[in-house]
Amino acid sequence: MNQKSDQGVFRISGAPRSLKADVRSREVRYLISMGVRTLCFVGAFVTHGIARWLLIVAAVFLPYIAVVIANAGRERTKAPPPAYLADHRLELPAPPEHPVPPQNNVRTG
Repeated sequence: MNQKSDQGVFRISGAPRSLKADVRSREVRYLISMGVRTLCFVGAFVTHGIARWLLIVAAVFLPYIAVVIANAGRERTKAPPPAYLADHRLELPAPPEHPVPPQNNVRTG
């Protein structure tokens, strides 16, 4: 038997990610950036010339960039999505633009 509920429809598709998933993704981004920094230090010991200096500069500035990228998460949106969507099927139809006057069909006799 199909039962209809009197409650409205709630939308959850606009829900943000969980805090745990957000923190985990930021940790992964930070660890990847620090891995690249470590490779820059190792590369600076192996290479010579201008490549060495470029890798040292990258290794010095990469922690700042990594922190900025890792903290770029969980930003507030301008307005949250609506959580309640009204069911318009239950509304009354609009009245006619030109109402028809009632006719008197009563017979007197």
